[in-house]
Amino acid sequence: MARYFDVHPTDPQPRSIAQAVQILRDGGLIAYPTDSCFALGCVLGNAEGLERIRRIRSLGALHHFTLVCSDFAQLGQYVHVDNTVFRSVKANTPGQYTFILPATKEVPRKMLHPKKKTVGVRIPSHPVVTALLQELGEPLMSSTLLLPGEEDPLTEGWRIKDQLDHELDAVIDSGECGVEPTTVVNFTDGVTLERIGAGDPAPFE
Repeated sequence: MARYFDVHPTDPQPRSIAQAVQILRDGGLIAYPTDSCFALGCVLGNAEGLERIRRIRSLGALHHFTLVCSDFAQLGQYVHVDNTVFRSVKANTPGQYTFILPATKEVPRKMLHPKKKTVGVRIPSHPVVTALLQELGEPLMSSTLLLPGEEDPLTEGWRIKDQLDHELDAVIDSGECGVEPTTVVNFTDGVTLERIGAGDPAPFE
């Protein structure tokens, strides 16, 4: 049964955040709100957590997982960024974008696209995520909480707990979340918009 944390959307309670982070450190899988929609997350290197995300979402081997980072310095530890890409990503973070880039050796192999050795990275603008990442001290391995056969992600924490109570270890609820996933920009071969979502695509067109 998943723990349920009802936190303030702009000033999340430190005690609740610390308890959620301890669940992550103990190998748990959580659902949490972002600046685009709810996501599933576990700590870096949690192979079982990654497989649980695959099972919940029915994901194939070619799915790009995302490293949710606290800031640009942290992001730079996990992906290779040349000068042109640096300027473009820097100008649009934090924000509602996921960037696909070549991964460094810091990224667990199970997270990588098996052929391209790439990974998604993002820096969200949401107080709850910011608090989680600051307390955790490392990125979250993450994926949009979009269930198989559904067109839209789940938007309410209580509904997520109701539907996925035995699949998750915690649900963090800070009120209704957005319904649009991030805009996905692939920088591995030029600039390609792979998905147009919550982030304005104009800077990358």
